[in-house]
Amino acid sequence: MGAVEQIEHAVKGRVFGCQMCGQCVLHATGLSCPMTCPKTLRNGPCGGVRADGSCEVVPEMRCVWVTGYERSRRMPVARDHFAHLRPPVDHSLEGTSSWKNLVTGRDRRTPAGWHADA
Repeated sequence: MGAVEQIEHAVKGRVFGCQMCGQCVLHATGLSCPMTCPKTLRNGPCGGVRADGSCEVVPEMRCVWVTGYERSRRMPVARDHFAHLRPPVDHSLEGTSSWKNLVTGRDRRTPAGWHADA
């Protein structure tokens, strides 16, 4: 792990629970890392959210997406981006810097055959 990745992980890992997927969407998810969801979904609840807002897979854990939604309502930027459809996770970026990937545009490349309007 390079210096930028170490700094990013130290900051975002401790503050936001960031999992270093290389495609950070904290700005759109109420500063909740969607990769902390046991199902690693990037586009909202899996349908298994319990009535009390807990996760179906890890019942003692609050659903990451319920938390993200609630937080996004208090953040003007996130409020506008929470419902945007995001491409599937590109696992080849795991452990890389989302800061670097944002600058280079690598985080916006989508897997072959994937289209937002599909």
